[in-house]
Amino acid sequence: MAALAVGGGAMLMTDNNASAARDSWGGQAAQAPMTINCPDVAVRLSNVPEQARPAVDNQLAQLDTQVADAYEQLAAGGTQTDRNWVRTRVLDPLSSQRRGTLDRIATEIERVSNRPAGLESMASCTVKKDDVAPAAAPAPASGSAAPNAPAPSASAPANGDKAQTGPRRSDFVDIRRVRPNVAAPRLQANASRGTFKSRCGRNENKHFNPDNVIVAPGVSNGAHHMHDYVGNLETDAFATNDDLAAAGTTCTNGDRSTHYWPVLRLRNGKVESDANLPGGGQDGNVGRILQPASVQLTFRGSPVSKVTAMPTFLRIITGDAKAFTNGTANANASWSCTGFENRQLKEKYPICPQGSNVVRTFNFQSCWDGSNTDSANHRTHVAFARPNGTCPNGFKAIPQLVQRITYKIAPGSVFAVDSFPEQLHKPGTDHGDFINVMSSSLMKKAVSCINSGRRCG
Repeated sequence: MAALAVGGGAMLMTDNNASAARDSWGGQAAQAPMTINCPDVAVRLSNVPEQARPAVDNQLAQLDTQVADAYEQLAAGGTQTDRNWVRTRVLDPLSSQRRGTLDRIATEIERVSNRPAGLESMASCTVKKDDVAPAAAPAPASGSAAPNAPAPSASAPANGDKAQTGPRRSDFVDIRRVRPNVAAPRLQANASRGTFKSRCGRNENKHFNPDNVIVAPGVSNGAHHMHDYVGNLETDAFATNDDLAAAGTTCTNGDRSTHYWPVLRLRNGKVESDANLPGGGQDGNVGRILQPASVQLTFRGSPVSKVTAMPTFLRIITGDAKAFTNGTANANASWSCTGFENRQLKEKYPICPQGSNVVRTFNFQSCWDGSNTDSANHRTHVAFARPNGTCPNGFKAIPQLVQRITYKIAPGSVFAVDSFPEQLHKPGTDHGDFINVMSSSLMKKAVSCINSGRRCG
């Protein structure tokens, strides 16, 4: 989830004959997987009046569903999908659907404010070509044998009838070939040096669903990919703040906060229980769901100041679930291996040596605007600190959440993060979500630990 931005997509395997000659989508033979790339509506709608947000969120989720349906249409077309077929059977109907949805969005906003201008110009989508050439296997690190590189798996049929996408061999890199790229922050005299941890398990209770209560509240399968959950036991698309506040939790300190992220799957041909369900096989997410080996939830301070308490029900998304089509401006994925965490990858999956676990790390925004628990695009009410550690003007430092998740994966195994169908399981689309449902007393304790330099939890 995470990101409410609307960028569509679908895999396209075009006809390998004369119809796959030069075309208007880039001048090259259309023989490669492609995705549909749609304008980012959420960015345009960053100032939606609060009264209109529920209805607008619902319509934005419908835009995602329309793209997922377009992906299904492309997959159903198989090798018959030449340029004209794609235009008439996929892009034109999709643009028509989007035009109607954008009109409904504008109407909902007009009920309480001025009608937004120019939304209709965001109805049309284009196709975007994916990289298709498998990369060479990573070279051995000095003095040791390199693990086997994952074989390309794009276009492999899943469940006997669907063309699937990603990951590709070029999406992986041997972590030992990556140079250290992490520098320790410079702490100033007034830095808040403590930490506070919540221990919430590894989703042993198998709390999964393809919803996103932040981005698409009230919409079943609003994420079109499966999420892992720890913490709050009632989190789904229909959970209200009152529901979350009254729910049970997997956290040992009573923290009812919600933490979720896309599941990681082993792409080994094994059929998971959701192989024919929304969020799973129906949306192109196949393979065995991997349970984390560990989940660490840590709140840390600011390198330049003390932190202030988060408000209850503050919602934060980090990363962009649609970074493949939207670009990397909001991407914040971080991949590594245990023993090599001074080497972080943003747009590649790591191949870890024997005995080292895969690590996903989500460093959340640590600055808050001081008044809003959410915003129309679920981003502008929070911000990342500047390179020098200070918050942007008008923002104040809050405890920074770090979600660190590890997995035991054999070297050479093909794995991938769940994604929207059009995002091709790219590692840069990884993302984390959080809703603060700590009690005021527990948040006060967390802030006190962080500001006084203690390590708690």
